[in-house]
Amino acid sequence: MSLSRAPRRRSPSGRALLLTAVTVTGALTLTACGGSDSGKPTGSGGNYVTGASGISTAAEGERVEAPGLDGETVDGKPLDTAALKGKVVVLNVWGSWCPPCRAEAPSFAKVSKELADAGKDVVFVGVNVRDNSKQNAASFEETFGITYPSLYDPDGKQLLRFPKGSLSPNAIPSTLVLDREGRIAARTLAPLSEEQLRSMIDPVLAEQ
Repeated sequence: MSLSRAPRRRSPSGRALLLTAVTVTGALTLTACGGSDSGKPTGSGGNYVTGASGISTAAEGERVEAPGLDGETVDGKPLDTAALKGKVVVLNVWGSWCPPCRAEAPSFAKVSKELADAGKDVVFVGVNVRDNSKQNAASFEETFGITYPSLYDPDGKQLLRFPKGSLSPNAIPSTLVLDREGRIAARTLAPLSEEQLRSMIDPVLAEQ
């Protein structure tokens, strides 16, 4: 005679723990280096359209205002992005531990310097995340010639300020371009070449 084993029932508390684990794993995937979005899919979502390059753009009348980011920079100075309204802002999320961030850093150093030298109405701001010390972040900036400021945000709290459903920087690296009114005009969740970076900035810079 064979005995069949009754299926084990998972207790309510066990199910809750499992769901919590899945949720946390999903959140970590979104914030992993390279992110959950490789930038390849095309289509639309909400108030924006994503092209084949992985760059998402929002028309002027459909843009969401970016939250103000403020705090201490990697070099210990105060910074508040609210003071930058009236200029086009390029916001780059990065970490010194992130290989794609290192890959795109020379393009950011070059483009930011050339636009500044040309007197263009654009400023670059970094958000350094998940670095355990400012020293690592400062070494990254020195190595790649990054001269613009970066907010030091080891816990990623600055990024939580972005509203759900907006073009938020939910991967590392991420790059946003804000228009002169402080609204999110473009975003990518993938590392950028010099050409791709300029393709994000130039249309917004040309707006009157």
